[in-house]
Amino acid sequence: MNTFKLVISSPDGNRFDGEATGLYLRGSEGDLAILAGHIPFITPVVPCDCKVTTEDETEKIGHTDGGILTVSEDKVTLLSGSFVWNE
Repeated sequence: MNTFKLVISSPDGNRFDGEATGLYLRGSEGDLAILAGHIPFITPVVPCDCKVTTEDETEKIGHTDGGILTVSEDKVTLLSGSFVWNE
């Protein structure tokens, strides 16, 4: 499966920095699914649960209090005021 570079960052540091196969979260206009090769764009993110899938099919779920999602040709970045992984 194709992967993309994903960075999830908050003022406390990077919460994720690696390869992912998917990022699922809620933007200001509704639910988003980011996969490899997604068209570049920037959007606000509202408080929501975020799911990250990795190349080994592991799913990680965390919560953001909102922020900005930037999708570029070579990297996806979520800048969040707060991001906590669910246990």
